Amino acid sequence: MSVSPLSGIARRRFLAATAVAAAGVVLAACGTAGPGGEPAAGTAALTMWALNDQTVLKASVDAYNTDHPDAKIDLQLYANDDYKQKIRVAFGAGQAPDLFFNWGGGGLRDYVKAGKVAEVPTAVDADRFTPSVLKTATFDGKLYGVPCNGLAPVVLYYNKKVLADAGLQPPKTWDDLLAAVGTLKGKGITPISLAAGSKWPTLMWEEYLLDRVGGADLFSAVEAGDSTAWTKPAVTEANKLLRELVDAGAFGDSASSLTYDQGASTALVYTGKAAMELMGTWEYANFAKAAPDFVKSDLGYTTFPTVPGGAGEEKAIVGNPSNFLSVNAASSTEKQAAAAEYLSKYVLNTDQVAKFLDSGTVPPVMDLERTLQDSTSPDKDWMWFVYDLVNEAPTFQLSWDQALPSTSADPLLTNIDKVFLGQLEPERFGQEMSKVAGS
Repeated sequence: MSVSPLSGIARRRFLAATAVAAAGVVLAACGTAGPGGEPAAGTAALTMWALNDQTVLKASVDAYNTDHPDAKIDLQLYANDDYKQKIRVAFGAGQAPDLFFNWGGGGLRDYVKAGKVAEVPTAVDADRFTPSVLKTATFDGKLYGVPCNGLAPVVLYYNKKVLADAGLQPPKTWDDLLAAVGTLKGKGITPISLAAGSKWPTLMWEEYLLDRVGGADLFSAVEAGDSTAWTKPAVTEANKLLRELVDAGAFGDSASSLTYDQGASTALVYTGKAAMELMGTWEYANFAKAAPDFVKSDLGYTTFPTVPGGAGEEKAIVGNPSNFLSVNAASSTEKQAAAAEYLSKYVLNTDQVAKFLDSGTVPPVMDLERTLQDSTSPDKDWMWFVYDLVNEAPTFQLSWDQALPSTSADPLLTNIDKVFLGQLEPERFGQEMSKVAGS
């Protein structure tokens, strides 16, 4: 996905992680309440599903509910690894919420094609959002999602003290990274923290490697439906590089037992047991919540290393342009009108933008440069890093498991995991994905 030059825009993604559990949710029909209790009969009460780390989003719901005490939004929050399957099953059973959190891209496009999603209400002023972000939720010229948090490029985090004690600098090239892996492993430190048990964190390595080796046009061809693009030599080379890291011991011995929602992969970095982690910009807020002193003194961040001889551009990035809130097409006219009011007046309004900036997150709204310049936030350097990272990127590739249809996304994660585990040869990865895309 191309990113045009931005004038006064901004980025970052997810937000402070809060441990909000949502268990035992029961939805008898679209629009009914969960464990919070049944809304009064005849009200325009809305149901809404999102991830459990959406602190600022939750604040917007609280604000709406304060102003609408007789017709509240019933917000249900879920862990990342459970959510995608849950929303898929709910739509299949006709029990999806009125408003649902999503990543745009191929997953949202599937629901749009099936007639499950309503076009964004005209009451929403789309011009206030970063245009490149809106592309991820736009299909056939129509917008089907409203951005609801910051941009999320994937970056390489590192523990400054761990690298310094090992006599290392943040890696700028692939050779630098491999050399650092050898040095750190020799000192008994896990070079790179990875929650491989969740599979999608491993995908981030695959995405960057393919982009660095083959260039952005290669995956663009895959996304456009060219199944033969998976069989290009660059796909095999990217998987060989991933295996090279694994075989060098870069991820330690327990990566496959770690899942991201547990927080263990994050903790390995701030406790000094691992030196680096490749993760989306939402991880910054997780570090800040769990280890604020570490963020102040020892957290570093940089871009993904270059790969010598590769066709990709060194400033190209991958990740999630934003997350979105979309409206269930099956919801009643009354509920869709209530959703329109919430989306137009409470999502990324002035108060929410301020909350995001206070948390070190740059939201995807226009004309924020002056605000960043005047900011006195301790996270100012981080926000400028993210802002410049996206602003200077020639391409910003949406995460593959969101860009591709669900019929390809699940096999994609499975096959990448098999490469990581040594159960699928790099040469076979592209062949297997080509079969999936061509079926």
